[in-house]
Amino acid sequence: MRTVKVGIIGCGLIANDKHMPSLAKVENVQMVAFCDLIPDRAEAAAKKYGTPEAMVFTDYKDLLAVEEIEVVHVLTPNSAHAAIAIDALESGKHVMCEKPMAVTGAEAKAMYEAHLRAGKKLTVGYQSRSSAKSQLLKKMIVGGELGEIYFAKAVATRRRGVPTWGVFLDKEKQGGGPMIDIGTHSLDLILWLMDNYEPESVVGSVFHKLKDTENAANEWGSWDPNKFEVEDSAFGYVKFKNGATVIIETSWALNIADGGGNLLCGTKGGADFNHHKLRINGERDGSLFLNQLDVDPNARELFRGENMSDFEYEAKQWIHSVVNDTEPLVKPREAMIVSQILEAVYQSAETGKIVYFD
Repeated sequence: MRTVKVGIIGCGLIANDKHMPSLAKVENVQMVAFCDLIPDRAEAAAKKYGTPEAMVFTDYKDLLAVEEIEVVHVLTPNSAHAAIAIDALESGKHVMCEKPMAVTGAEAKAMYEAHLRAGKKLTVGYQSRSSAKSQLLKKMIVGGELGEIYFAKAVATRRRGVPTWGVFLDKEKQGGGPMIDIGTHSLDLILWLMDNYEPESVVGSVFHKLKDTENAANEWGSWDPNKFEVEDSAFGYVKFKNGATVIIETSWALNIADGGGNLLCGTKGGADFNHHKLRINGERDGSLFLNQLDVDPNARELFRGENMSDFEYEAKQWIHSVVNDTEPLVKPREAMIVSQILEAVYQSAETGKIVYFD
C-alpha cells in the first residue's frame, strides 16, 4: 500500500486526542507538516507525531503549498473550517474536516461545491458512524429489519458537562453551544441510519437558562458566566418530505437525571441506543420482544477482526478511501444537510418561526 503524506492544520485538543494518535496507527500514513497559530503547539505535534523532517507553519497557506502533501486534516475552531477546507481542496488536497462541517449552511454548501469542482475527497469527523454498534444497526436497517423508519430522536444531553477549555464558549468562533457541538453527532448518526436527507421544515428552541450560574457544579470545573456566550441547551423538531419526523435534544447543562439515548421507530421494529448499549424491539408470533445486543467491536465489515477504537477506524477507513479511490464513510453532501438543519434550529429559535427548506 502506497504512503499517504498528511498535513495537520490546527494542533489543539481534538488533534491531540483524536486525529494525530489515530493517524499514527495507520501504517501507510506519514504526518509531514503541522500548522497552528501557536508555534509551540505545532512544534510539539511535529516532534511527537511527525517524520524526522516534518515541517512547522503558522500560516496554513504555507502548508497547502507543499506539493508532497496529499491529505489535509482541518482541526481548527468551527468558524475557520470552511475557508481553510475550500483553500485546501482548491490546492489539490483531499480534506478531512473535524465536525461540524461549517457554522452555516451556506459555508457547508460552498465546501461541498469546492469538493465537486476540485475533484478531491472531502469528509467530516463524525466518528459515531464508525462504531461497530452503529454499523451493525445500519446493516439491520438496510436489510429491512426495522421496516420504514418514520420517527426518531437524536439525543446528546449532559446534566452538567460544559466544556470550559479552548473556545467552546465563544459564539463567534464556534457558532453555538451543545447543538452544534454534540447535537451534530447525534443528528448525523440518525440521518445516516434513516438514510433521509430531504428535510422539509424545522422548528427550534434555544435556551440560556443555566449558563449564568456562579460556581456551578460541572464535570470540568465551574464555568465563567461572563465568557459563556452560547446556549446551554437546544431542541429541534425536524419534519422530512416523506413525513418522517426527528426530534433533536441536546444540552451541556440541563436539570435531567438521565438523558436517555437515541431512538428509531420503524414499521417492523425499533431501536434505542447510546454509548453503552443497543436494544432492538419488535413483535414476533403475537408476542413483543426486547433484545439487547452484545456487539463485537471487531466485527465491522471493513477491516473485520481488527481491534480498533472508533477514532482509529475513522482514520483508517478515510485513508483507505483515498488510496483506493472509494467513497469515505461520511459523504460531504450528508454533512452539508446536517449543518443546514442545525442552522435552521438556531434561525427558528431566533425568529420564532418555522424554517422551510426549498
